[in-house]
Amino acid sequence: MYFQHVYDKTLAQASYFIGCQAKGEAIVIDAKRDIDTYLEIAKQNNMTITHIAETHIHADFLTGSRELAKVTGAKMYLSDEGGPDWQYEFDHVGLKNGDIIKVGNLTLEVIHTPGHTPESISFLLTDHPATDEPVMLFTGDFVFVGDIGRPDLLEKAAGLKGTQDIGAKQMYKSIDKFASLPAHIQVWPGHGAGSACGKALGAVPSSTVGYEKIRNWAFQYENNEKGFTDYLLADQPEPPKYFAMMKKLNKVDRPLLVEVPKHAKLSKAEFLDAYEKGMTIIDTRNKADFANGFIPDTINIQGNNSFATWCGWMLDYEEQFILIADESQMEDLTRKLMRIGLDNIYGYIDNVEEMGFELQKSDVISIDEFKNHIGKTNVQIIDVRGEAEYNADHIEGAINLFTGTLKDNLNRIDTKKEVVIHCQSGDRAAIAASLLRKKGIKVKNYSAGMAEWKKYNNLTVSN
Repeated sequence: MYFQHVYDKTLAQASYFIGCQAKGEAIVIDAKRDIDTYLEIAKQNNMTITHIAETHIHADFLTGSRELAKVTGAKMYLSDEGGPDWQYEFDHVGLKNGDIIKVGNLTLEVIHTPGHTPESISFLLTDHPATDEPVMLFTGDFVFVGDIGRPDLLEKAAGLKGTQDIGAKQMYKSIDKFASLPAHIQVWPGHGAGSACGKALGAVPSSTVGYEKIRNWAFQYENNEKGFTDYLLADQPEPPKYFAMMKKLNKVDRPLLVEVPKHAKLSKAEFLDAYEKGMTIIDTRNKADFANGFIPDTINIQGNNSFATWCGWMLDYEEQFILIADESQMEDLTRKLMRIGLDNIYGYIDNVEEMGFELQKSDVISIDEFKNHIGKTNVQIIDVRGEAEYNADHIEGAINLFTGTLKDNLNRIDTKKEVVIHCQSGDRAAIAASLLRKKGIKVKNYSAGMAEWKKYNNLTVSN
């Protein structure tokens, strides 16, 4: 057996290339959309991708299964579990609990593991030339290292009321099914630390059934379904706005993108024309560089591992947008965006100083300046971290307006007061500050945030 774990650290998303070397056949599970990675693995190992599978209809990324099928001619093997409302709406080989996929001398048994979503399945792999006992389980968003998949995404991200309670109860039953498997089986999940598909995912890429039964919180609630469901649903992170779009695009027919597109560098005239028409402009530079000089009304989303997620929060899928980035970054940024279906890049520029604007500067304040604003009646302090972070500890007097939903809560900002924002260490505050300025709200940014505050300051932090 040939096995390769393919990990996209920007979305904390895992996919898998598994092949039978004797037969030269391979399967890819939960492919990302820039499929050249898998084509290169197949080429280097003299294998043909003959099977493509998914563990469920994903919410956090746009799968590349259909792109891979178009290029390779391989069949797609997708869940037909979950009932009529949870079916893929394009041609595929339907899978039910107990079905077997044969890839050369390898077999993958389908196990229906609902909870995260109604149609979720896992794949139990047996490498028959070596043993007739199963050796690996590909769990998708069912069981992670140290955590399990959240059942509330359909309700919170897609607006399907009542589904989170049903999903939590289904998850409790699926956990029992997992616990009955042999302890030696390796567990290869769909995500790692940093994913919004759970709340406490481990950083190591894999585990075993036995280890998870000992270490994972979800297996400590035997005969206590209510305790399990209450804990599972509590303090889940805010699901990014784009998750609802991914649920739709991963289920229905959509345009395919089989190569990583190249985008044009815009002339000054082209950029100014788009700017005057109100096109959204994302400045991907480091937050410190942005703060020192930026084009008015641009939004600062740094081109780091969180770039795609925050673009998914901020951008409209129906509208074009422009990037400010070095030419050398464009392929990487394009890959990150295409993985969540943000394909409407109009073009890019690489130098803000050549566009003829008087550049603005961010009002970034020090900890001493920040202290002077606390407790004043003419100051509003806004903590733009997530709700669970805020509830765990926050600066006394601060209100919580999460960066991702800030645009929907502008009415809670008192523009008659001096507005001061902060997050944990500056990245989210940089996005929030640029967004507020674009909306005409003056803001001071305590960029060092809670990380510095808790380290160097003994003043009050409320629980």
